[in-house]
Amino acid sequence: MEQKSKNQLYVNYGEEDQMEIVPYRINKYKVYLTYIGYFLTCGVVRLVLYWLPYLMLWATHSKCSLAKAEKILLVDKFHSRHVITVQTMTREGTGVKIKKPKKAIFKKQEINLKPENDNTLIRFFVCKRVKYIWNSELSTYIPLKGLDEGYRQSYFHNTEGLTSLEQSKRHVLYGRNSIAVHVTPIMILLVREVFSPFYIFQLFSMCLWYAEDYWIYATCIFVMTTLSIILQIYQTRKFERALRNTVSSTNINTVLRSDGSYEDIASEELVPGDIIEIPRFGCDMHCDAVLITGNCIVNESMLTGESVPVTKTPLPNTTGMKSENDPEVTIKTHSRHILFCGTHVIQTRFYGNQKVKAVVLRTGFSTSKGELVRSIMYPKPVDFKFQRHSYYYVMFLSFIAILGFIYTVILMVQNEELVSDIILRALDLITIAIPPALPAALAVGIVFSQRRLKVKDVYCISPRGINVCGTINAVCFDKTGTLTEDGLDMHGVVEVKNSKFSPILRDTTHLHYDDLLFGMACCHSLTIIDNEIIGDPMDLIMFNATNWILEEPGPDETRFDMMTPTIVRPSTQHKGSLDILNNIELGIVRQFPFSSSLQRMSVVTRRLGAKNFDLYVKGSPEMITSLSKPETIPQNFHQVLQSYTQHGYRVIALASKQLSSKLNYVKVQRINRQELVLFSKEQVEHNLTFLGLLIMENRLKPQSAPVICELNDADIRTIMVTGDNMLTALSVARECKMVDLGERIILVQAYPPQAGQSEVSLEFVYADDANTKVEQAFTLQEHKIQMIEDHQRFHFALTGKTWAVIRQYHPDLLEKIVVKGTVFARMGPDQKGQLVQVLQDVGYYVGMCGDGANDCGALKTAHMGISLSEAEASVASPFTSKTPNIECVPNVIKEGRAALVTSFGVFKYMACYSLTQFISVLILYWIDANLTDPEFLYVDFFLITTFSISFSQTGPYDELVVDRPLVSLLSPSPILSILTQMTYITAFQTFMYFYVQAQPWFIPFVDNDEEDYNCQENAAVFLISAYQYITLAVVFAKGAPFRKSIFSNWWLILNLIVAIGATAWINIYPTENFADLLELNVLPSIKYRSFIIGLAFIQFVLAYITEKFLIDNESLRRKLSSCLKGCSQDLAYHKIESDIEGDPNWPPVSDKQVDLAEMFQRLESLHQGSQNIEELKNSLEDILDQEEEDESNEKIDKTQLRYKSSSDSEELHVKNRHGTENKAFINSETGYNTML
Repeated sequence: MEQKSKNQLYVNYGEEDQMEIVPYRINKYKVYLTYIGYFLTCGVVRLVLYWLPYLMLWATHSKCSLAKAEKILLVDKFHSRHVITVQTMTREGTGVKIKKPKKAIFKKQEINLKPENDNTLIRFFVCKRVKYIWNSELSTYIPLKGLDEGYRQSYFHNTEGLTSLEQSKRHVLYGRNSIAVHVTPIMILLVREVFSPFYIFQLFSMCLWYAEDYWIYATCIFVMTTLSIILQIYQTRKFERALRNTVSSTNINTVLRSDGSYEDIASEELVPGDIIEIPRFGCDMHCDAVLITGNCIVNESMLTGESVPVTKTPLPNTTGMKSENDPEVTIKTHSRHILFCGTHVIQTRFYGNQKVKAVVLRTGFSTSKGELVRSIMYPKPVDFKFQRHSYYYVMFLSFIAILGFIYTVILMVQNEELVSDIILRALDLITIAIPPALPAALAVGIVFSQRRLKVKDVYCISPRGINVCGTINAVCFDKTGTLTEDGLDMHGVVEVKNSKFSPILRDTTHLHYDDLLFGMACCHSLTIIDNEIIGDPMDLIMFNATNWILEEPGPDETRFDMMTPTIVRPSTQHKGSLDILNNIELGIVRQFPFSSSLQRMSVVTRRLGAKNFDLYVKGSPEMITSLSKPETIPQNFHQVLQSYTQHGYRVIALASKQLSSKLNYVKVQRINRQELVLFSKEQVEHNLTFLGLLIMENRLKPQSAPVICELNDADIRTIMVTGDNMLTALSVARECKMVDLGERIILVQAYPPQAGQSEVSLEFVYADDANTKVEQAFTLQEHKIQMIEDHQRFHFALTGKTWAVIRQYHPDLLEKIVVKGTVFARMGPDQKGQLVQVLQDVGYYVGMCGDGANDCGALKTAHMGISLSEAEASVASPFTSKTPNIECVPNVIKEGRAALVTSFGVFKYMACYSLTQFISVLILYWIDANLTDPEFLYVDFFLITTFSISFSQTGPYDELVVDRPLVSLLSPSPILSILTQMTYITAFQTFMYFYVQAQPWFIPFVDNDEEDYNCQENAAVFLISAYQYITLAVVFAKGAPFRKSIFSNWWLILNLIVAIGATAWINIYPTENFADLLELNVLPSIKYRSFIIGLAFIQFVLAYITEKFLIDNESLRRKLSSCLKGCSQDLAYHKIESDIEGDPNWPPVSDKQVDLAEMFQRLESLHQGSQNIEELKNSLEDILDQEEEDESNEKIDKTQLRYKSSSDSEELHVKNRHGTENKAFINSETGYNTML
């Protein structure tokens, strides 16, 4: 909603993408004046307005009311300005409001599409692929929404589909359901590049040089500039094509129409409100849709990074209920019922002849995948000081050029020169003071860095980002597939016999045929899809270790009401007698999937020929022992458990229980996980027999720990941000040395305010010692903090849910959290990007390394994004490593540091080169002389061009050191470096100019009309300046600790030898023909020629000593930085760290003991909110209705019963208390296999 504050208007007010909106309407008088300005300035004003579109808006438009705006200026939170044109479209197809089905109770979305004063047009604008519609009632623009806001659950169950006419009308409003990435035409990219400010200046310089017949160097600059533009266009087109090919896809969808018929349409034609059929054997989703019938098994790896199949269940039907029991559907609270765009539906399950149907919620860029792509296309702008400050230097050089221009005009007017000569000479001085070759010289260094990275199998699609990599001081890592291998491995099994642990058994095929083996074979949520067992990787590892066989019905038996069981039995290869193998067969009757709040999963099974049902429970050791009989738990349980967890192993506990013989099949199906009570009032998951421990390892890649240690030694923060669970993440963090020995981990748990409460509480718990708990509570009335006693070095660890609570209710704490945070688990794709942004906000230069599509946003947001995958993540990431481990991270940082130091050197070299030549020309202008064209060519082409190329070929230093390269060109060191070098250069050139005039053989220069500048002043200034260019190349060629020694760069050494030799030869004994070619006046005495070499050597020694021992002196640099507050290197995170270390009261601590399992359970239940309570209520009512069901169901012959149920609901024909038969949907959280 738009808000007004101090006469400012906003869209998306209070949200993350809040933007200030300024309306404008064209002003014809301003337009006329602007065109006159174009004419009078020969198009210069037009160029400036092209570079700054918001100035063009100001120059041609006037502010007006929002309702009458023709153009809009949007200013986002990054202060980026966007000039948007307000568009109109006809109301045909968009004037029909979304139809309200009968019996539906929902809140209608208030969007009035009727514009003021025109009943036939709709006003809208599009910014960053989001459409904003004018709402005349609210007098503002609001983002166009689908059905994801303002619609209650009953609406979706009562909707009957759209007619073809309604569908086409909505299509006009919502547009095509496609995530279209526009590939910019080459001509448009060419115009953008050519008309950029510096290329315009280069074009101006080249035209001037061609006018002066200085065509050789002009052609050289033209070739280099052309290659640079071609490379940039190629990189841009390559990225756009790759992104388009990755995200673009289309399919045929079957849509239900309002008359009950089905129609096949292209997925691009889908609109919110369409009812689509999900095919039996799955499909790729091209929209966000809420499931209303049937179940789906979905791979959501694009969103979560985890390729574990997820079961999606139908949205609960609340038709006829009161509004308080009919909640609005939202993406966050109803995610388990929503099929997200970009995910893959593996398989569907259905009842009878029903189809699996879903209602389209969002399309195009509004979908979950569309939002991900938008984060890639419109990332947060990177504020890189080197690039920003380089503009200040160019502005300073421009100021020097203007002074030189004025100096030249005044001097030449006094000498009564021709106007044409004055203009050419004055403009020429501008091209000397501002080096046109600067962009090309900087680009050369980046090209060499890119080539060196390619040799190391790291490919870069954004070369400009290489310099930024040199500033990295914090790196975020995904876990699975990045730090660790993709899956788990079975380390062994620790069996319990007579309440004692047996030695670990590494070969699980030697397990006895008892409950531990049976539990491993059946306590899982696996299913068979396309003849392949699919499910949680941990379940797969456990089941495969048993060497048993899983049997499921074929595709024709995937209906829930076929009552077909899933069977597990030993394979013929399993050790044991054939008689035993033939008699062991377990049918899985009921399954309760893993719940993070309960920290366990369980299944109800029946063995072939057995009279009783058996319960097997698997989960965290702490939770399983709390549910087990104390006498079955070994006394040394905690010691054994700690011995494995401290070494990074994933430990899972198993327990079992034989259920009552009174329990029949129907009653098993009535058990609700949330109540955990049988009709006999005996708890199901209670009084279990503890069976043993499964020891698994998520193996670190062998390169992970050494790389993390290398980064830590270089004082680069390492952070884990993963979608995996907290316990695994903590274990890996310890194992890979993100958290070192002796350092504590504090779990941060945030609890949102509950109904009727205003308190948001935080709990800080030591992860490795639950005896110490930190508590902090926030209320509207008070702020309560308890004292902390133990204030040693610590790391924060938190989950995505905790992150969301803190970010919503107490964002002021985020800075402290990220400064001390090391492990961030269960983080969603958007949360990963948010973490990177907060780290950047406190002053970190952040790197991100990941391999999944869920890392795309963070990869694009980070200063350095490295993808270990060639799939979706590589499109968003500036860097892609062909080697699937994190060794590339220090390599990229080293290369970035070398490239940054090279860029500093090249920039200072080019700046000093232009000023050196500027000084030479100013001195010679004093006598109306100048450097000759061959001399200009010798300097510009033979010296400067070759040095700018060879200078950049020095590779990165082998070690990653603690010191960091400079980032700012405005810091004391580079400024002092340029000032001292230019002082030496000016002094020695001036001295040489006056020295030659004082010699007895000196012949003064006589002005002539032939532009013959062959004189002794010219020779003296030119020769000493030629040595100065060589001196600058050596002095600015830095080595350790960021680049290798200058002697490792053979091209530079060869270049120096040739340049020094050639210059010395020209100075000492040039041939007459060559001297004539250079138009050089050879000094008459060999003594004076040698004197120039001696003078140049003295300057070299002074320049080198000053740069080496003064400018590069670290202690002196720090003193200068502390004296100059504006150039201080202190960053925000330094201050936050010192504040935390200096505050003994934060984080606050108490001695209250806490159970980690209990804490996780509480956190999960508080986050789930009241929705699950309503579902529990409905489930219990259904169970009561079934109490009076015919008892004949208990007599079902188990040899004839074949049953298959849904993951969250089962459809049964039952009788209510009035004897009427109806269908009841029972929410039972059974996963996608509920079996006998």
